Amino acid sequence: MSTTTTSQTARSFPLMDIVKNPIVVALVLIVALLALGEALSPGFASLQQVLRLSIVAALLGIVAAGQNLVILGGREGIDLSVGGVVSLSAIVAGNLMSGQDSGIVPAILACLAVGGVVGLANGLGVTLLRIPPLVMTLGMLGVLQGLLVVIRQGIPSGRAAPGLSQFVTQPFLFGLPGIIWLWIAIGILMAFLLKRTVFGYRIYAIGSNEQAAHMAGVPVRTVRVSLFVLSGMFAAIAGMCLLGYSGSSFANVGESYMLPSIIAVVLGGTPLAGGKGGYTGTMAGAVLLIVLQSILTTLNIDESGRQMIFGATLLVLMLFYGRGKAMRG
Repeated sequence: MSTTTTSQTARSFPLMDIVKNPIVVALVLIVALLALGEALSPGFASLQQVLRLSIVAALLGIVAAGQNLVILGGREGIDLSVGGVVSLSAIVAGNLMSGQDSGIVPAILACLAVGGVVGLANGLGVTLLRIPPLVMTLGMLGVLQGLLVVIRQGIPSGRAAPGLSQFVTQPFLFGLPGIIWLWIAIGILMAFLLKRTVFGYRIYAIGSNEQAAHMAGVPVRTVRVSLFVLSGMFAAIAGMCLLGYSGSSFANVGESYMLPSIIAVVLGGTPLAGGKGGYTGTMAGAVLLIVLQSILTTLNIDESGRQMIFGATLLVLMLFYGRGKAMRG
């Protein structure tokens, strides 16, 4: 009897592990939501619609890449300034391009510089001034929002270069737009960075136990500043791609990416306490959120309603996955 019970228990463990795997859960929910969307609106799960949703998911996923790094670093790390960086980068890129392909390279360099400088300021504020990440990045968001109002006053500014728009929206290779391939490349890069490099090991180390990492010789401050710099640069890349998707930019065009980028990370299995998780799950979380958003749009739920649902989703995820068994850092 005991042998049979042990055998049944042993067989049940793999199944339970699969059910508890956030990536598997996200993929199952994506399929279920696509089926629901098809039932509500025939054509929702068509190849063309799925491709469009994938482009939008890539925009969110690129922002979430930087958010993922900051959260992995622990100390309740969250970058609330990503929405402001997305908006500012889109405006900078649009004005430098002015509808000309010759402006793409200068725009890329300028946007990366903008994102890097904002991230550097966030990182220095968190590490040197010991300002909590939530407070520091929220303050930076306010600064960027004020700067955007002064610069453009809510008026559309700049135009995307035709080459950028084609890269984001038109088939590039094997029928997929360039932004999808860019997102795949970022996913591969993130997996290599986190799992195969010393820098990646250090991220997990400081996220799990910052004091122990410091005693082991890990340059904690340098690593943490680097995470915020990378977050700003990823948000800047997303801002450029968003410009290519929409053709022009508004001062508040990036605001809708702040909360979803955090939810995508948590959906992918990275707790807000940091120290464990990865970007593959975040990619699945981004797709899931975009499919959910599309269904809410199909149901004629306005932006305020969608934000309420996203906020409630984050709270439910926090209850389900928890903040980690122990606060780290």
